[in-house]
Amino acid sequence: MRLDIRKTTASETLIELGVRMGVSLGGVEACKGPGVPLVGSFTLREALDRAVAGRGCAYALVDARTVRLSPLKPPARPQVVARPVAPTAIEPVAPLAPLIITAGKRPARLGSLPGGVSVIGSPQLQDTGVGETGSVARQTAGFITTNLGAARNKILLRGLSDGAFTGRTQSTVGTYLDDLPVNYNAPDPDLRLIDVERVEVLRGPQGALYGGGSLSGIYRIVTRAPEFGAYSASAGVTFADTESGSNSYRFEGVVNVPTSAQSALRATLYHDVDGGYLDDVNLRLSNVDKTTRRGGRVAWRVERGEWEVRLGVAGQSVSSKDTQYVTLAPGGPRRANQVRETHRNRLGQTSLKISGSGDWGQFESVTGYVAHKFASRYDATLAVTQFAEEGVELGLYDERSRVRMAIQDALYTGPERGRLRWMVGLFAANSIEEGDADLRARSANVTRTVYNENRKDLLNEYAVYGEASYDLGAGWKASVGGRRFKTTVHTRSYVLAPSPGTSRDLDREASFSGFSPKVSLQRDLSGGGMIYALTSEGYRAGGFNSGGLVVPAETRRVFRPDHLRNYEIGATLTPFRGRLNLRTALFYDDWRNIQTDQYFSSGLSYTANIGDGRNRGVEIEAAWRATGRLTVSGNALFNEPKLTRIAPGFGIGATASLPGVPDVSFGSLVTYHRPLTAEATLMLTAETGYIGRSRLTFDPRYSPSMGGYYTGKVSAQVMTDRWRAAVFVSNPWNSSSDTFAYGNPFSFGQVRQVTPQRPRTWSLSLSANF
Repeated sequence: MRLDIRKTTASETLIELGVRMGVSLGGVEACKGPGVPLVGSFTLREALDRAVAGRGCAYALVDARTVRLSPLKPPARPQVVARPVAPTAIEPVAPLAPLIITAGKRPARLGSLPGGVSVIGSPQLQDTGVGETGSVARQTAGFITTNLGAARNKILLRGLSDGAFTGRTQSTVGTYLDDLPVNYNAPDPDLRLIDVERVEVLRGPQGALYGGGSLSGIYRIVTRAPEFGAYSASAGVTFADTESGSNSYRFEGVVNVPTSAQSALRATLYHDVDGGYLDDVNLRLSNVDKTTRRGGRVAWRVERGEWEVRLGVAGQSVSSKDTQYVTLAPGGPRRANQVRETHRNRLGQTSLKISGSGDWGQFESVTGYVAHKFASRYDATLAVTQFAEEGVELGLYDERSRVRMAIQDALYTGPERGRLRWMVGLFAANSIEEGDADLRARSANVTRTVYNENRKDLLNEYAVYGEASYDLGAGWKASVGGRRFKTTVHTRSYVLAPSPGTSRDLDREASFSGFSPKVSLQRDLSGGGMIYALTSEGYRAGGFNSGGLVVPAETRRVFRPDHLRNYEIGATLTPFRGRLNLRTALFYDDWRNIQTDQYFSSGLSYTANIGDGRNRGVEIEAAWRATGRLTVSGNALFNEPKLTRIAPGFGIGATASLPGVPDVSFGSLVTYHRPLTAEATLMLTAETGYIGRSRLTFDPRYSPSMGGYYTGKVSAQVMTDRWRAAVFVSNPWNSSSDTFAYGNPFSFGQVRQVTPQRPRTWSLSLSANF
């Protein structure tokens, strides 16, 4: 490829090389000193050889589009003696390190993409002990999760919430493992963040590139690929003690094995047990909410010239013995259920990725299959008692779902010709969801069926999408993209509901199509930042309601598609010679025909279009390298969500707002490190987050208030090249504030449900690299 790169530092040269050649580079901060001009025609290897020569680093080709750089010498030794550092050669640390991201469907330097983009790299994930989705929230602006329990939660981005309940509506946030989505209308599977290269978060609708299910953004987990030419392994163990609760522990291991000069295998395994901390006074059981999680991944890749093939398999199983809410009662909060509310969530994924690049451009094909099974049990005694003709001893509700998705996504990026860059893709997905719901009541030791439904949904989505950007000169760039899509839904349902219910069958089909555009204008600044203006859209398909003891009313039998349009302006700034990295965006979102999952008085769910809404606000992320040893970063979201039109029939007041969306949320992270010896380094971290007050449902007149609480974690770690020992303290002030969750739909509205934070927890972890 013909190149003309003239940058001040080696890291900047490598970042620009990655962008020009369409490859992802990690660890560019390992290369020190001035940049080497790259002018002329180079292959990727030739350009890398020239760029890293004499810069104290080496590179490894992870795959055809991924390169990892690492220092030739241990980084701790030069820190023993403090020396003045030239302003242009500041060593970036975790929050400030330059990163190449691929969430925009092509490699780009973090800070160069228009929109609300956040990335947490592998060093920061490890330094702060981020192991699951909930821990990401404190380090990312506008990232909130519900707190029903592991693998039962919803992710909310940028204050765009359709409610706390999970039902037939497609998720507002698309969760991706590498290049494949792993959920549709299921709860977030809460994948363990082990052996992860980075986590990418895109806020705002991403319908143009990612289609349905990305209404408010994308949460993407990028795993580490197998590495050529190096055997490596790591293992870790963690033990945790929760005050007034059971102990927890975690085991994990990773191994990388080259199978030939141009192929390698990488495997990851983990097993976690989170001890319970709630006691059920009615069942006379202690620490009932124990959760077990186990899983792993295996990836194999081979490179042949310009082409690379990667085959991956991933799986995870989460089993919870009970939910984690309590009810307010005289004498204080307590848990007093008739039955344990168990939950199981099993996810399996298989993927095949074929990619190639050259002077002709780049091609990437991803084929995948996802199997997702989840099941929950609830105590339905209060709900069943309302319509039972005789005394009810126990009401029990079980629901089971099995989702199978087959996905094909092919993308071609044209060669760089002058000022124009473009790409075009084809997408196809087939999804089959089979569900079973069973509501039973026991009276006088006799159990009878109150309600049973067997339902099957077939969904097919086809789309063609693309994006083109043009360099207007003087630092200005314009980009236009869009997605033409068609979605078909076919639902079959068989309901058995003895009197006073109504048994019936349903067989209906519908088709939805449209176009989702994206337009942006940006200006790159000389200091490495940029300013931009952006408009984008997101959408979700409609569907059918079949549940309930009786036939749903005419206005409740169908829910229509919803649509969100986003307008934003933002900036990325790097003042003080790169010591400060600031990203901010001012946004306005217009949401039409909002889909939301609601519940009948029986506790059974349905989906409705509740009206129109909007949200406007500002989000801020900043990282500041105060000294060579101290880094401070923070994030905040200030927004003002509300319903602008309320559909008739819900009895909601005119002051209604989007549920579970606080007006303000923020987080901070402070990292300090210093050498202890020539081999060892001490690292101290402190992070905190605040979730403002909000309401659980749309109508503030009858919805309980929640939120207004802090979360946090502090740690002390000692590290060498091979070993790491760490002590973490989560929820250090032992707060028990009510978090964003609803607990049980069959007693919701009849008793006040509260979901407290996990009590103060001390963790000791030890890991080693081999």
